[in-house]
Amino acid sequence: MAETRITRRLEFDAGHRIPHHDSQCRHLHGHRYALEITLSGEIIQTPATSQEGMVMDFSEVKAIAVAVLVSQWDHAFLVYREDRVVAEFLAALPGHKTVVLPVVPTAENLATEAFRILDAAYLDRYGNRLRLERVRLYETPNNWADALR
Repeated sequence: MAETRITRRLEFDAGHRIPHHDSQCRHLHGHRYALEITLSGEIIQTPATSQEGMVMDFSEVKAIAVAVLVSQWDHAFLVYREDRVVAEFLAALPGHKTVVLPVVPTAENLATEAFRILDAAYLDRYGNRLRLERVRLYETPNNWADALR
């Protein structure tokens, strides 16, 4: 049976900075990120089931992504753990939503980190060889990075 790919797009807002960047990105700023999650698998053929005719229900793709990634990153400041001045400043703000990352929060690194997190979340729960193929992270409408299997 042929594999089919599906993609679900989600959006979230987050702040970041690229500490050693030569231009404006070294300053604290934010983006309206868009995240595209592409999964592959066989189309489910189990008769009279909710998922019949699907690789995975799009609402389920969204629910998993929100639970393991989007709810943590949305309206948070994504800070590199070695960016100590900013990390300490944010830690001093009561109740501030900060996500400390092991990498500089460039679009490329965020896409790779999102792929790592999401890859563990999309299990082959229907026996249809479901797997994460790509995470595309738009930093702006004209700039994005892809993390691929």
